[in-house]
Amino acid sequence: MDDARLEAARQALFCEQVLAKSASNVLLETLREAKSVAAWEHFPPGDVFDPETGAQWYYHSHPPQEGQAEHGHFHCFVRPEGASGPIHHLVAVGVDAYGRLVRLFTVNQWVVGDQWLEAEATIALMPRFDLHFARPSYLTNRWLSAVVALYRAEIEALVRKRDEVLATYGAGPGVQVREDKNLEVTSELLVDLRQTAASLGL
Repeated sequence: MDDARLEAARQALFCEQVLAKSASNVLLETLREAKSVAAWEHFPPGDVFDPETGAQWYYHSHPPQEGQAEHGHFHCFVRPEGASGPIHHLVAVGVDAYGRLVRLFTVNQWVVGDQWLEAEATIALMPRFDLHFARPSYLTNRWLSAVVALYRAEIEALVRKRDEVLATYGAGPGVQVREDKNLEVTSELLVDLRQTAASLGL
């Protein structure tokens, strides 16, 4: 068994358990200073950035839709050259209204406007998504870091699938595939943290 994966699962569960003792969760922690929550608005304002690792994220919610389990998602990035350097999207982490993990997915470049990297270069940045930062919540930062570490193999597959989809997608005349608004989500995987942890014997 992969010890790093097991430890990541333990960390993610630990963060959820500690937050639950205070009747909280990673979503409530993220939004706790928000006076109101508008769809697609970034939380926290200005994003979260760890200058030591270059890891960065923000959360935004979706417009409410009937039957939709996902409340919103954390967009996860790395800035390998620091705050003023290029930013690269790794993965989006979807959660429900109770902060429970429901989905991992990748997006087309126009969605987040990052500096594009091919799959293998993107994958090489994944170990740097490791936040030790108090704002807006240390436990949320550790949970998100643990989720990315736990599902590293799955995220790597999603990033490779992203590039495969883009390579075979038929964009409209005169439209660059990475700017085609008809292609938003490029790969996705439904996930359940509890089930994953149970499969690891936790």
